[in-house]
Amino acid sequence: MAEITIIEADQRRSTARILYVREDFEVAEGTIPGALHIPMGQLQARLGELDPAVPVIAVCRSGNRSAAVADALNGVGYKADTMAGGMTAWTRAGLPTT
Repeated sequence: MAEITIIEADQRRSTARILYVREDFEVAEGTIPGALHIPMGQLQARLGELDPAVPVIAVCRSGNRSAAVADALNGVGYKADTMAGGMTAWTRAGLPTT
């Protein structure tokens, strides 16, 4: 797993799947446009929603949960990275949210 910057994540949005792993109630705080929302606790049950051929960028609030998710995905054959600083850094930088 690599930890990528918010700028790298923004640049890769068209070629990677942004996976938003925060809880349902946290979605109201904003997500990256086009992100797939699967709360961390539901990941195993919903793996079928991810295409193993498409790289994943896992995103949470600060980067802790997303790092664990990226490690888990890499362990079962996906190519997954985590976004350093999470949504906190993304929104602080003024990048788009929905």
